[in-house]
Amino acid sequence: MKKTLIIVTSLLLTFTMQAQDRPQPKPGPAPKINIGKPQTFELPNGLKVLVVENNKLPRVSYSLTIDTPPYAEGAKKGVSDLTGALMGNGTKTVSKDDFNEEVDFLGASINFSSNGAFASGLSKYSQRILELMADGALNPLFTQDQFDKEKAKLIEGLKSQEKSVPAIARRVENVLAYGKNHPRGEYVSEETVNAISLEDVKQNYITYFTPSNAYLVIVGDVKFNEVKSSVEKLFTSWKKGTAPAASYTNPKDVQYTQINFVDAPNAVQSEIAAVHITNLKMTDKDYFAALLANQILGGDFNSYLNMNLREAHGWTYGARSILRGNKYVNNFAATTQVRNAVTDSAVVEILKEIKRIRTEKVSDDVLKNVKAGYVGNFVMQIEKPATVARYALQTKTQGLPADFFENYIKNINAVTADDILRVSKKYFLEDNLRILVVSKAADVLPGLEKLNIPIFYFDKYGNKVDKPVAKAVSADVSAKSVLEKYINAIGGQKALSEVKTIMTTSSGTIQGTALEMTAKVSSSNKMAVEMKAMGMSLMKQVVNENGGYMVQQGQRKDLTGEELAEMKSSAVPFEELNLLNKSDLTLGAVENINGADAYAVKNGKTTYYFDVKSGLKVGEAKEMEQMGQKMTQTTYYADYKEVKGIKFPHKTTLNIGMELELITSDVKINEGVTEEDFK
Repeated sequence: MKKTLIIVTSLLLTFTMQAQDRPQPKPGPAPKINIGKPQTFELPNGLKVLVVENNKLPRVSYSLTIDTPPYAEGAKKGVSDLTGALMGNGTKTVSKDDFNEEVDFLGASINFSSNGAFASGLSKYSQRILELMADGALNPLFTQDQFDKEKAKLIEGLKSQEKSVPAIARRVENVLAYGKNHPRGEYVSEETVNAISLEDVKQNYITYFTPSNAYLVIVGDVKFNEVKSSVEKLFTSWKKGTAPAASYTNPKDVQYTQINFVDAPNAVQSEIAAVHITNLKMTDKDYFAALLANQILGGDFNSYLNMNLREAHGWTYGARSILRGNKYVNNFAATTQVRNAVTDSAVVEILKEIKRIRTEKVSDDVLKNVKAGYVGNFVMQIEKPATVARYALQTKTQGLPADFFENYIKNINAVTADDILRVSKKYFLEDNLRILVVSKAADVLPGLEKLNIPIFYFDKYGNKVDKPVAKAVSADVSAKSVLEKYINAIGGQKALSEVKTIMTTSSGTIQGTALEMTAKVSSSNKMAVEMKAMGMSLMKQVVNENGGYMVQQGQRKDLTGEELAEMKSSAVPFEELNLLNKSDLTLGAVENINGADAYAVKNGKTTYYFDVKSGLKVGEAKEMEQMGQKMTQTTYYADYKEVKGIKFPHKTTLNIGMELELITSDVKINEGVTEEDFK
């Protein structure tokens, strides 16, 4: 099946690369700016209102934020998610369909969450937009039917993320950094969602959706007196209340730098995060220096981390770090994703760059460029109403001076190289790092163990476990015997040898786009694979007696050299028949593939996995290079069904940083294929 999926690799990479870092042009000198000052008032129930009049465009935005301190949901984690999901599904006075229809008619946008709401649109409809947002926020309709639907959607989303290595990494990162009982460390699971009732949602809304710590920020083409009158009319009825206060023990960093490892047998690349707790606040004198230090380390395309791991070594599409100021405890994290083979090297380089910024004074040119980029971005963002609203809100909720953002550029430019060195030693703790690695143990542990950094092992929920141990292969098992068992399991060598052509039709979805793939292959080393979306050809790949080519987005590329040779060798109905005659196959350890033991048979850059019990092929991993980056493409096979006496997998999952699941709907043997297909 490998040949039918090679074309998909380029498709996935096309989608993946669209989201990757790109170098940005250096901004010019930053102009002086004036940020609109809000006019404020407060309702008797505690709602604070900030109005910024801006008449440049005939638009208005309303941002309602409930500034509730973090709180734990415990055994019913997810109740706030469901609360937010149910809000906006109609109100006590307007049905869901009528509500959405009117929002669309107005050309407006209105969204709700468990801690607020946001609305925007043309100022000529400002009154009605505010009325709809207020109605949705203060009079949500919580029905059992809608609750059941949203609950099912949430559980389905959790199931879809069950094997996602990035999702596992983020969950375990928070569990280990903050602890499971801390609001930042607990996570939503199917078990916690199933424990939630509609009454829990209603109680969560009553308890935490209160005006005492709520802020309504209005920015745009409005008149203060008019909007003040409207707000008083619409929000005065909001019942006064105060959310319960909760206190938690501050999380602590590890006593010494260590690796926390999570085995993800399906990982085609390693998720790495170097993490420690921070308490940086926007009011701290170190704030601006810390922001720039993080930009230099990993916040910018030209940062130390990205230029090292991506540009110098070509190990990743991006490496970054994050350090924010917040009135609540937060964390620093340096993250990247690399192929399994270079995981240990990437860890070494991350530590190297953290040490570098702590010990070497940044050059004047680097600091100057980082400042220019930061200031340029600040100036561009300040033109957006959403940014003005956010700054107005932060000034209140973070306890900032009234002129904080007016002095922003001045404070950025005042940071010196000495300041960068000083705050780097304070906020980047090289001796207290928790280096989380989520990857395939069989591939990466041997290298990590050579680093002489203590390693502790956890499962995908952050529970401590023993070191994963590879299972030994019985002495009477060989690579050839594994292949023979597979061939017998799907139909036998005689039946497979009689197959001259195969045609398969499969479908799947990637980023919301429905795909259809048709693959045709013959025993004379010919192949044709085409991927379509909405009837239009996205990619086509052909191998024939004269050579091979690929057409992608209208551009043709002829296949040559090793790429063509490999395609021709796999352009047969059953490549395992040819592998039987190879003498250089190797049999590795038994590995866990999707929860079951599998033999690993290696052939050059490709490893095939065969279920120990059934003998069926359950996966294969291929080392490859695309767009200058080395990577591993992993394909999983399942749902074998018999067609004319031969078993074929009808579910194929391709993983190369993102997953594409293909469901085969039709398999034709010795029919449906002509020589014209390979032209």
